[in-house]
Amino acid sequence: MKATEQTIQQIDRALRKTAEKFPASKEASLMTDIHVRVTQESGELLTYDDDDHELTRCVVEQWIDNKDDDFYEQVAADVKASIVRLKDVLENLSILKPYSFVLEDDDRDALEELYVVDDDIAIIDPLSLDTFEGDLDDFLENLLKS
Repeated sequence: MKATEQTIQQIDRALRKTAEKFPASKEASLMTDIHVRVTQESGELLTYDDDDHELTRCVVEQWIDNKDDDFYEQVAADVKASIVRLKDVLENLSILKPYSFVLEDDDRDALEELYVVDDDIAIIDPLSLDTFEGDLDDFLENLLKS
């Protein structure tokens, strides 16, 4: 499922509306995550704060009744792409750092941490760190042999 232009615009709009709830200011909220909940059957994309208060919602027509086996993987890729496009806004929310964007299914089960923002770093795909960690282990092993 390749995202249509309309789908991309809807995801971007939902993330912008979420960001509007936390405009940059000196007083940071104590929130730690923004939950991005997607319902495969209805095509809804909702964002919530840590206290399960709804921040915004929209219906992505392309997602309604989508039965693809890799539905959530595709949604994750599309939402990550939107986050990258909007990173200047999303990295400066009035939320205490670190905070993250977490993809959830309609049962509220966390599927993937999409994006982590900290003071000095932003991690788009935490799973890619596994490869980096292996490289560090190899480096350390070679260093200790010397």
